[in-house]
Amino acid sequence: MTRSVLVPSSLVREAEDKREATRKLGYVARAATVFRMDRLTVFDDEDGERKWGGGFVDAVLRYAATPPYLRKEAFGTRDELEYAGILPPLRLSSWTGSDSSGSGSLREGIVTKVGSDGRVRVNCGLQHPISLHTPPDMEVEEGERVTIRVSSRRPVRAKLVDTSPLGFRVERTAIGDALTRPDAGYRVATSRHGTPISASTLPDHVAHGRDGLTVAFGAPGRGLPEILDIDPATVGEDGPGTDAPTRFDCWLNTLPNQGSEVVRTEEAMFASLNCLTLTE
Repeated sequence: MTRSVLVPSSLVREAEDKREATRKLGYVARAATVFRMDRLTVFDDEDGERKWGGGFVDAVLRYAATPPYLRKEAFGTRDELEYAGILPPLRLSSWTGSDSSGSGSLREGIVTKVGSDGRVRVNCGLQHPISLHTPPDMEVEEGERVTIRVSSRRPVRAKLVDTSPLGFRVERTAIGDALTRPDAGYRVATSRHGTPISASTLPDHVAHGRDGLTVAFGAPGRGLPEILDIDPATVGEDGPGTDAPTRFDCWLNTLPNQGSEVVRTEEAMFASLNCLTLTE
């Protein structure tokens, strides 16, 4: 089961400065972490961008999703990351050290050198890069992010494993491509124009998303209907199982009784993902 979040490149269009824009993206990364999203996709909305567009949004989210001990190696010094120090910590257990030194624990690393003898050097946040055998059915390249299983730190005993890095991964692609992935699962568009979610309808939506879930969000002052050039009056007519506009399965208003005139994207993420990822 894969869980994905889709956000537009215009996500920080109303931020007054780069510091505020960075902080906002930090809360988006927090929401993706708290609700165990596997993928955070940035889709293009060039018409809605202002000072900070998709390149900025993508860079900051990728930085936030990278373990602190790998950030310097992966990013160096970049203008987009001027205020990266204010990003709220995600505190995944594999990053903070809890459980990271136990038997069989997983850590993320970056391949710094590929040898001709089937060995690679990996920086994984230990005191020095470590040399590891590459499994016969696995190919890696210099600069690639990999996952290793650490069984001992003194002495270091570890091996490469063919599994996705911990936490969520950040991608940038067209929204149509994101919605037609084989693992897209139940595709939900969030909008104040969508069908109001209720206690009676929520179980059906949760059940639909148990085998995979993709949830899309709009930008401040520019919702999904405007981004996708869809008449807002039509989006609430589609229910579960229909081929809703742009291949969504449904359009939902997950905050039908909002007390504020404007709900920020990061606030909508916490509210929407909280109900759509409920367990029995």
